[in-house]
Amino acid sequence: MNTLRNKVQLIGRLGQEPEIVTFQDGNKMAKFSMATDDSYKDKAGNKIERAYWHNIVIKGGLVNVVENYVNKGQEIAIEGKLTNRSYDTKEGEKRYVTEILASELLLLGSK
Repeated sequence: MNTLRNKVQLIGRLGQEPEIVTFQDGNKMAKFSMATDDSYKDKAGNKIERAYWHNIVIKGGLVNVVENYVNKGQEIAIEGKLTNRSYDTKEGEKRYVTEILASELLLLGSK
């Protein structure tokens, strides 16, 4: 059962071009938003569609795949785990961010 702890699998489309961050030691990180869609029918029978946005972070060797092959609007599948972090704004307000740290990536289609 340990393999099921904190495991996320999503299929969706990129909402923006991936942002590639290169650190001083040469390591890279990719960040992008990803939309997953959901739909249901309301009491009147009307179809309601909704998009959910997720912040994705990729580190390690997969960054090269993202950098060379992944673009805005492309459909991908990811697997990873939920992470949380916080930071302070310039105004001193504490902000919280939930991200998915992806460890697997599958290219499904183009725009």
